[in-house]
Amino acid sequence: MAQFDIVEKSGVKIAVVKNKETLITDEQSAVDFMSEVLEKTGCDRVIVDKCIVPEEFYDLSSALAGSILQKFVNYRVKIAFVGDFSVYESRSLRDFIYESNKGSNVFFLPTQQEAIDKLSLV
Repeated sequence: MAQFDIVEKSGVKIAVVKNKETLITDEQSAVDFMSEVLEKTGCDRVIVDKCIVPEEFYDLSSALAGSILQKFVNYRVKIAFVGDFSVYESRSLRDFIYESNKGSNVFFLPTQQEAIDKLSLV
């Protein structure tokens, strides 16, 4: 069960998940997570620590990131992962993060403040 804070910037409410353990492991847990966020906070923008998903998520060959993130896009929930992504040496992951950060649905950012700033603008 996730714990939340709600922050507001520029009239946009964003749920900030306080949990630092794995909450999303597959497509169904992603849907359950989104349902919980929407039900408890009413927010369609959420900030999570990068450890909310298993390490396998960051190995793009596992296809886990694609299947989970597609659920967020389908349900129109914008998500920002916060943490140090420089620890991953995969060129394809770096490219994926770069492209995601140029979009409007999924972000990988170093700080919670940057995530708040980004999600309040999209």
